[in-house]
Amino acid sequence: MTASTKVNLVSQDGDSFEVARDVACVSELVKAMLADDEGDDTVREIPLPNVKSPVLAKVIEFCNHHHTTPMEEIEKPLKSGDMRDVVSEWDAAFVEVEQETLFELILAANYMDIKSLLDLSCAKVATLIKGKTSDEIRTMFNIEAPAEGEAVAIES
Repeated sequence: MTASTKVNLVSQDGDSFEVARDVACVSELVKAMLADDEGDDTVREIPLPNVKSPVLAKVIEFCNHHHTTPMEEIEKPLKSGDMRDVVSEWDAAFVEVEQETLFELILAANYMDIKSLLDLSCAKVATLIKGKTSDEIRTMFNIEAPAEGEAVAIES
């Protein structure tokens, strides 16, 4: 690979990830930042101040997998609460992560403008809440129930 085919993605933590340009360009944000650099032989550094290193590594894993074979559109509403019924085996396994990591992936995908990753991560959240009561969802996401007076005020 020549220098012109690589970019360095720099995380919030200052870690640099050397990535093939076509892989990095799965991100519309990165693609826009590189748009003026066609033919430039220097390895470009792209700062991503909103993305932590472990999450960026995971995003790069997704981009590596899908840069030549885009992810298929996710059918909505979801036909199942099991991700393996909704997306490919690889994609389902990819989002089998801790809840905190899942939400960081959503934020990174949104910031980096990677629609397929955003859709995949949000679909995983949807499978987590599918069929649950509002109390179960509050417990799952550590959301406090509104006080009785607040609930009445909201309904009015």
